[in-house]
Amino acid sequence: MSRIGNSPITVPSDVEVKVDGNKITVKGPKGTLEREIHPNIHVSLENNVITLKRDDDEALNRSLHGLSRALINNMVRGVKEEFTRELQINGVGYRVQKQGKKIVMSLGYSHPVEMEEPTGITFDVPNPNTIIVRGVDKELVGQTAAVIRTKRPPEVYRGKGIKYAEEVIRRKEGKTGKK
Repeated sequence: MSRIGNSPITVPSDVEVKVDGNKITVKGPKGTLEREIHPNIHVSLENNVITLKRDDDEALNRSLHGLSRALINNMVRGVKEEFTRELQINGVGYRVQKQGKKIVMSLGYSHPVEMEEPTGITFDVPNPNTIIVRGVDKELVGQTAAVIRTKRPPEVYRGKGIKYAEEVIRRKEGKTGKK
């Protein structure tokens, strides 16, 4: 039995959920999200509680059961309160600034690195070394943060680069020289 897939999702009072066959639309104070669920998973909404059932106990259906429940729960949480991901920039001369709907990063290259806000995502730059990615879609927030991190991943010898706020960079010792 899928423990995650069997647990019901309680819908808050200010969030509106509409189930149309396999298409689920979630509307809340922060935005609207839509998702198509696999046909083997059946979604029902009764008294502001979403429950999911699967056809049988095949391996594919068991894996889709918990996945679908987690995706729908993230949709409900996202339209109620936005998801955020914080990135930190470490290094001498490395900094970021926001210009309109894009961020401009100085990352030690010969040119500044610019990145536009994707639709549904907003960037906050509280200080020159921090980027906060916000949005209602958890998947899109994580993907955008990962793309920003790839512009200059953290390196293990000096710790320079872009890292997640909660990430710990294991440092390596450099060469010691011949004696």
